[in-house]
Amino acid sequence: MTNELLNGWTPERKKRQAEMIKSWKPWEQSTGAKTTEGKDISKMNAYKHGLRSEGIKAIRGALKKINP
Repeated sequence: MTNELLNGWTPERKKRQAEMIKSWKPWEQSTGAKTTEGKDISKMNAYKHGLRSEGIKAIRGALKKINP
């Protein structure tokens, strides 16, 4: 069995999905945070999920102990 069939995304299904997304144009509707409160919340995403997250900080700390 090919990988395409295992994950359910055949070439035809991928093509159809791409066409539907192009017709929906979700990128034209996403505006991001508009309020000051929303902007304050969204700017903290890097601390939660990015290179400043607690997990990454722990890994960096452990690596510094191994190789100062």
